[in-house]
Amino acid sequence: MNFDYPPGATPLDPDELEGLRLSHITNRAELDRWEQDNIIEAETWAFRKTNITKDDLLSVDFIRLLHKRMFGNVWTWAGEFRSSEKNIGVECWSIGPTLKILLDDVKFWIEQDVYSPYEIGARFHHRLVAIHPFANGNGRHARLMVDLLLVHILKHARFSWGSKNLVKAGDCRDRYIAALQAADQRDYSLLLEFVRS
Repeated sequence: MNFDYPPGATPLDPDELEGLRLSHITNRAELDRWEQDNIIEAETWAFRKTNITKDDLLSVDFIRLLHKRMFGNVWTWAGEFRSSEKNIGVECWSIGPTLKILLDDVKFWIEQDVYSPYEIGARFHHRLVAIHPFANGNGRHARLMVDLLLVHILKHARFSWGSKNLVKAGDCRDRYIAALQAADQRDYSLLLEFVRS
């Protein structure tokens, strides 16, 4: 398999690649297409849910379930926290506890009206990506989690996320990565601008 990774993407380990369900996939473009088909199914399922509560959505169980729904047709390990260290993210043993802290923070931000809904979304996205709970698909998963939070809980429109494909290399992905890197330094202005552009 020839998987050329775009800038900022986390390469998969050989053990993780063994979890590919579709043996006919030989390159990144084919993988992206099959993953995108699976993601569309997950989006349809998630946005049709009408009775989702803040506590349901902002739970470790839902984070795992959504990832499994997004990637389960492609990867055997979808919905399972990564067991390998990556070039980004917390140590794999601390994924669960770190996610719990993040989810409690987001609930607090909402209940105490700490930030605007859009800033809650941007901060949630940044921290979820920084935790990097899964071997693959973390950015796409975090974007869908935020969109679900905005629509179902905060009653706002989804983010536009730069209105381009963020999986492929290009200017839009470069701006997205730069915005995340600025947020690493506690400057959320670029990310707040990007998510609504």
